[in-house]
Amino acid sequence: MSVGAPAPDLLTLLAPRPDLLVLVPTLLAAGAYAYGAARAARAGQPWPAWRVVSFALGVLLTLLCTQTNAVSYTVNSMALYMGRLMVLAELAPPLLVLGLPRTLAPAPSSALGRALGVLLDPFVTFALWTTIIVFWNLPVGMGASLVSNTAATLLPSLYLLGGLLVWAVTLRPFPTLQGTGVGGRGWFGFLNSLPMMVVAMVWLNVPRVLYSPYVGVPCLWNLTPLQNQQISGWVMMIAGTPALLIAFVQLFAWLIHLADSGSTPPTDPPATAAD
Repeated sequence: MSVGAPAPDLLTLLAPRPDLLVLVPTLLAAGAYAYGAARAARAGQPWPAWRVVSFALGVLLTLLCTQTNAVSYTVNSMALYMGRLMVLAELAPPLLVLGLPRTLAPAPSSALGRALGVLLDPFVTFALWTTIIVFWNLPVGMGASLVSNTAATLLPSLYLLGGLLVWAVTLRPFPTLQGTGVGGRGWFGFLNSLPMMVVAMVWLNVPRVLYSPYVGVPCLWNLTPLQNQQISGWVMMIAGTPALLIAFVQLFAWLIHLADSGSTPPTDPPATAAD
């Protein structure tokens, strides 16, 4: 197994490398958001500053992970590649979702509202996210993606879109479209975290490199392909932990609600003069 590929510095990694298939939709979304924020401000109903900052940070992270020279090192560092994917799945999406003001929710009867209602159904989102995580992390899926070069654009885009759906179910930005309560979202978050945790555990414990395109390729920072795979397992596990913790908090809140419901003792009737 080859090691010793020249290690790029931070400026080299962050040098611009435009990918129009991702750049154009991202800039269109950012422009639409900026227009909406400016329009709300002119109407005297400005969006909260923290939401605008959150959305801007989400867009910035998306651009850093998809429009920089780090994309060029996909085959030379599985750990770097997985770091990019986890930022796109677990860090940029919650920032983008938190940046959406409640006033943006479309009418449930509109075409967009009906489409979002289907996509944000926990069962649909769970099926889509599990497919992304399981299929593209099987040796046949990841290997084909690396060999065909779809790992550069397709897989990051899928992780970003899947992450947006997952975090939208968890954070419920459109209450009029999303009827799932805190307990349902807690169970969703817990079950949705399991595929990532299983994949991470496999990468940490399997004694061989699972993906043939990484075998024999010079690796960055003098790491072996197996070390890259193990570090990728830690990256995925650490990145998935916040969502799992939020799920536990939601389940705990649900259990407290269940414990409190129906447990309030009956109040005594008001005293009368005869008493």
